[in-house]
Amino acid sequence: MTAQSQPITLVAHLNDIAVFQTRAFNDEPNVLFDDTSTLGQASYGDFNLGLHVSDDPKPVLHNRMQLLSAINEQLKDCHLAPIARLQWVNQVHGNQVHNIDNTTLGMQPIAADAMVSMQDDMGLAIMTADCVPIVMYQPDSRQIAAIHAGWQGLACGVIKQAAKCFDKSLPIMAWMGACISQAHYEVNRQVQDKLLAGCFDHKLLDAARLNEFEHLYSIASEVDVTNDATANTNLADNSQSAEQYLHKNLENLSNYATVNADKIKLNLPQLAADQLTALGIKLKTDLPIDCSYADTRYYSYRRQTHLHQPATGRMALIIVRSRPL
Repeated sequence: MTAQSQPITLVAHLNDIAVFQTRAFNDEPNVLFDDTSTLGQASYGDFNLGLHVSDDPKPVLHNRMQLLSAINEQLKDCHLAPIARLQWVNQVHGNQVHNIDNTTLGMQPIAADAMVSMQDDMGLAIMTADCVPIVMYQPDSRQIAAIHAGWQGLACGVIKQAAKCFDKSLPIMAWMGACISQAHYEVNRQVQDKLLAGCFDHKLLDAARLNEFEHLYSIASEVDVTNDATANTNLADNSQSAEQYLHKNLENLSNYATVNADKIKLNLPQLAADQLTALGIKLKTDLPIDCSYADTRYYSYRRQTHLHQPATGRMALIIVRSRPL
């Protein structure tokens, strides 16, 4: 593929910044589990950007170079100058913020889940495969940030930590990228409890949302009581049965369903949006957004698990700061 044909979408362009979202495939149809051949096999797609997922590093590095080239081609249409580099971090599901401007460029990426910068001619790239990617921009200071917010990051205040690097007296706007939707994010109730405790301890939501946390961000999971135990047992052995089983259970379409008291489904995008609102940050992305799990154009770690794949790739949400041409 040429740089122009890479699976990259311009999400937003404002003043001297642009936001881009990558996908797994260039022309993959927007369907759920349409390719049974991926069962049990690693799914790196056409545009894996992750060096940490056991893929051959050569095509990954090539994809990153192609990404920079494709971004620069699209920046011309935005009347912005090309950028010199993309900045990556080693994401660890915490709340560490890496200030690019105060660090010497090295061979190994810094361990962090957020980046901030006021430099021209560069982009900040956050990799995901279900977690919530967020980028921020403050027009008056021209500062940008990129944030990786899984449930752990949302619990320990990674968004708030990144926002502390901005001038609190000036408005900030944010965009959110493709991530897993509530319909497909089933977890144990302990995750909800840890999220609530984190939001309370770090003052990440207002009192009204804390009091209504379960109602606002979780729904009860359902279990199809007509499940075929044989299909469940042979999930890894029979591709067609596995496909049917996943469709049947993950979509919860059966009329014969009962509540699973041990599981819930969490709305991470809405929680991230409300944490941004609590900080006075304007979210420019309309919810709901593309679901990384349900839309096979994207990478999904949870879909990888359900399809018994040993690995899957990573996509990226990128914010670029440049100079007008």
